[in-house]
Amino acid sequence: MDLFDVDESARISELATLIKKYQDSYYNGEAEISDAEFDRLWDELKSLDPANPVLQKVGADSGNFAKVRHIMPMGSQEKAADPEQFLAWTKNHSYDEYLVEFKLDGASLELQYRNGELIRAVTRGDGTIGDDITANAKKMQGVKLALYDSQNNKINFTGAVRGEVIMTHTVHQKYYSDKANCRNAANGLMKRKDGTGSENLVLMTYDALASEGESPFSDEEEKINWLKSLGFVTSPLKICSSPDAVIEYRASVMEERKSLDYDIDGLVIKERRIDLADASRARPDRQIAFKFSLEEAVSTLREVEWSESGATYTPVAIFDEVQLNGTTVQRASLANPDTMRALGVKIGSKVVVVKRGEIIPKIESVLQEEEGQVTSEIVFPTKCSCCGSELVDEGSRLYCPNKACEKRVLHRLEKWIGVVDIRDFGITLLNELFRNKEIASISDIYKLTSEQLIPYFLNEESIESQKDSLGAKKVYESIQNHRRMSLSVFIAGFDIEGLGETMIQKLVDAGFNSLEKLFAASVEDISSVYGFAEITAQTFVEGLSENKEEMLSLTQNGIILLEQVSEGKLTGKSFCFTGELKTMKRADAEKLVKENGGSCKSSVTKDLSYLVTNDTTSGSSKNKKAAQYGVAIIDEEGFLSLVK
Repeated sequence: MDLFDVDESARISELATLIKKYQDSYYNGEAEISDAEFDRLWDELKSLDPANPVLQKVGADSGNFAKVRHIMPMGSQEKAADPEQFLAWTKNHSYDEYLVEFKLDGASLELQYRNGELIRAVTRGDGTIGDDITANAKKMQGVKLALYDSQNNKINFTGAVRGEVIMTHTVHQKYYSDKANCRNAANGLMKRKDGTGSENLVLMTYDALASEGESPFSDEEEKINWLKSLGFVTSPLKICSSPDAVIEYRASVMEERKSLDYDIDGLVIKERRIDLADASRARPDRQIAFKFSLEEAVSTLREVEWSESGATYTPVAIFDEVQLNGTTVQRASLANPDTMRALGVKIGSKVVVVKRGEIIPKIESVLQEEEGQVTSEIVFPTKCSCCGSELVDEGSRLYCPNKACEKRVLHRLEKWIGVVDIRDFGITLLNELFRNKEIASISDIYKLTSEQLIPYFLNEESIESQKDSLGAKKVYESIQNHRRMSLSVFIAGFDIEGLGETMIQKLVDAGFNSLEKLFAASVEDISSVYGFAEITAQTFVEGLSENKEEMLSLTQNGIILLEQVSEGKLTGKSFCFTGELKTMKRADAEKLVKENGGSCKSSVTKDLSYLVTNDTTSGSSKNKKAAQYGVAIIDEEGFLSLVK
């Protein structure tokens, strides 16, 4: 069995155990982790093992109360963590209208009525059977002991009303600030044996089902209006005409929830018609919980700064402080002019800020302007702050076109020292040498002598007495020790916009393994390599052309020695090995690939050439991913035939 499959199996078991543990603590009043952390565990298990039984179960209540079967099944909902996941769901769930309600962050409760009289109140439990907490529920605000319409006429209704027991922020702050949050406090109070504190809880309703007789409503909107007419507190309902309208509404609610006196952690999206068959499932398919994330927030854009890095001017948004994943954030990348125009962002715009695993947050979308909202256009810089040249707006970037611009040249020198890793050559020394016009190109770095460097380490008096400098000698030797390098390091050191060593190595692996081949490559050739879109390819080809003269000077004059990439039968091909090989060790197989000009990867990616396994029909994760990406799966014999 593949080691990765063993690791995956162990992780699935670990996730199932953790989810069960945290479900139990959640449904019994003392959640140990946040909803966002729980969702991450759930989503990981779902991606690894979608059919895992744990994903089909809800929680289970304590043994302190009598057990009662629900009238309405209380299953778990499908979840979307971001707009992309929601849009993916809507591809299979296209509705004329999307009915959207707040996803209340409390504890579910079912009120059971017979002929308009409350007979029981049942917690969620395992989704089918829950705890009978009727005595406590009767004390809660929003619970109707009997059903009357607006004319005070008794309603002859037999069935169930479902809602969420919540604690307001006001009550939490006044009486229960020792509890971690409102939901934990509400869970604990509603299950107290003596019922103390239940009067401080509120039931907000959003669902109902007649178990006998004719239903008093025919669709989801009528259901909410019916609950309102009986005096129940209901979750707000918004009707959206499209998925994009739902996303827009979600963004506005993300901002609005700051002012709510109760917690919500997302939206619930349904169709208008009532689908009883779907609702009876353990995990209904026709509705979805569109969650908020700790990695998203809504704020107001106040200004845009332009970060200058080499030739490029990058817009950075400055907005009112927000909390993202436990950190305070006030700045986010706007990427480039095209991104700004596509967003339609202005000073004063309400913007959705996301972090989602990225170090630097970014602006994901802009909310529609409201009546009376004051906004103004963002002013773009037009001239280089260093040389005064007119900036070029290519859409994908705003930059100074002057090759001799001092700021641009200095940035390239800094990049070279960093990529080539001349550690003893500090930035301060580089700036002084550049300011004194001792270096103005990469070639000049390698012309430096120890004597030239001494004044930067010793003053005149020290030079008279010492004549020599250990620091100067150390820098000189470090430079000389960095004349030999790989092609990918050499190219990356020239600071071609946005292209580091990893990206250049993709070109080398794809067969562009010499300077000559790279110079001869067209934009179309480069864009055919995985990871290189047309704009990136265009930038790379232009950058090579701009630096060609110095690149050739460095290599042809022997200043820089490029490590030779071996040519062979596997040049331009990449391999990933999985499982046990019969005739050799995996390390020997990988060595064989490299000796023949190929490259090895530890995982299956879209640009992989071959997955090598002696179990080509197994259901391992690597085999599945290779099939998904259209990567050729070959056995050991097939691999050896490629080499021999």
